[in-house]
Amino acid sequence: GIRVLIDLVVNHTSDQHPWFKQARSDPNSKYRNWYVWSKKKPPHSNEGMVFPGVQKTTWNYDREAKAWYFHRFYDFQPDLNTSNPEVQAEILKIMGFWIQAGVSGFRMDAVPFIISTKGPKVRKPKERFDMLRVFREFLQWRQGDCIVLAEANVVPETDMDYFGEDGERMHMMFNFQVNQHLFYALAAADTRPLIKALKATKPRPATAQWGIFLRNHDELDLGRLQEKQRQTVFEAFGPDEHTQLYDRGIRRRLAPMLGGDRRRLELAYSLMFTLPGTPVIRYGDELGMGDDLTLPERACARTAMQWSNEPHGGFTKNAKPHTPVIDKGPYGYQHVNAAIQRRHADSMLNWTERIIRMRKEVPEIGWGDFTVLNVRDPAILALRYDWRNNSVLFLHNLHEQPREILLDPRVSGAHGKLLVNLLAEDHSRANESGKHRIVLEGYGYRWYRVGGLDYLLRRTEIDQDDTRVG
Repeated sequence: GIRVLIDLVVNHTSDQHPWFKQARSDPNSKYRNWYVWSKKKPPHSNEGMVFPGVQKTTWNYDREAKAWYFHRFYDFQPDLNTSNPEVQAEILKIMGFWIQAGVSGFRMDAVPFIISTKGPKVRKPKERFDMLRVFREFLQWRQGDCIVLAEANVVPETDMDYFGEDGERMHMMFNFQVNQHLFYALAAADTRPLIKALKATKPRPATAQWGIFLRNHDELDLGRLQEKQRQTVFEAFGPDEHTQLYDRGIRRRLAPMLGGDRRRLELAYSLMFTLPGTPVIRYGDELGMGDDLTLPERACARTAMQWSNEPHGGFTKNAKPHTPVIDKGPYGYQHVNAAIQRRHADSMLNWTERIIRMRKEVPEIGWGDFTVLNVRDPAILALRYDWRNNSVLFLHNLHEQPREILLDPRVSGAHGKLLVNLLAEDHSRANESGKHRIVLEGYGYRWYRVGGLDYLLRRTEIDQDDTRVG
């Protein structure tokens, strides 16, 4: 039942790739125009670096080619000339190869850079969004149920350019806007900017979906936050300079960022699983894996999966593994691994499995419309989803202290009088005025089904808007 998506990196290649070797060695090679060259050093060569502080330029001189080549990322990663029709055709060929091999789609890396114009005279790149439609149409032709999950850290105003007004471009995108404001909310116990981000990214076609995540294989990018908000997150989760990266992010895994606090980890995951979209989990985070800050840049959070307490965490039997494993401290594989956690019912792994099973029983999150309920406390996030005559309600307390709220679920009829806790036995019944008095412990959360567990009997084939009042 597992489907596989693979990383599709087509913005650039290695400088050791056969294409680039031929391009640099022969100016008449067809591969020469597969990359972006300039005979003179462009005047804006010190602009647009992806890795500021580490990367000094976006143009590098190649002695063999006797020309400058463009690299949005590191100098050993020359950009492909994605405006070249031959390069575009090769991208489709690569996609087709892997579809034939059985993959169900791709995480497309660096999408805004792939579709942007490139060249020595380009100061303000323009995105060619029609390329995204070509990718999607090709997938639908080759394998109708394949998807593209786009890595596109863009502002909400351009979201629909990537999805397409009719849903004809990207199937899914990572929601960086919500991700960054979620970490601010966790740091400041203030959900108001997060709520704004949720509302700003709400518009999307019915055939498209958000990917909701906490951490990935890169740094926690905070570039979309206001400067004061960014400093708040730095102070809370990465105060030391060696934990910060590229003047915009934190190079830590989730567990050490949250101090290994099980309450905060559960809160963060409960939020991820209940925000609008499809949850995406970074390997090892279901165990509470840590990081190795002695490794350079992003490598600190890319250590081997810790399967067991065998040598190298059971990841490999190689005496000198290529991928390092954490073997010291509280996050070492001797203490944090899948084998140990499988045997303990209250482990992070088993808790994550249980919450995933429950998430699959709540289709309203993926299919329904959400409403943010006003509880007059910025530390509390109250989300209600409505779909096909059913409603679910999620409460999260981002403060370390307990909070008491008086809540009207704002569902018409008798259904709103009963809230059934999906994760425990403390259900809630409304008072005479139709409101629920609920106490949330510090970093506490609740998953409620509104109106009882007979929801399948009440589910309709189409949405009935008259079941909601706001």
